[in-house]
Amino acid sequence: MRILFLLLAVLFVVLQAAAGQRYFPRPIDTCRLRNGICTRGICRRPYYWIGTCNNGMGSCCARGWNN
Repeated sequence: MRILFLLLAVLFVVLQAAAGQRYFPRPIDTCRLRNGICTRGICRRPYYWIGTCNNGMGSCCARGWNN
């Protein structure tokens, strides 16, 4: 009977630790996947525009090929 209580306590600790894990990962940052950076407004030299950021509020800029 003591083993049953011990196993119940171990199961409780394991389930309590599993409850803190995140099940939904962060959204993928597509700008960083394309080796870009998010900036407000337009892209300045030596960067060029490759798209918009995830939030839609900025420009995704990447460095020029010849730099």
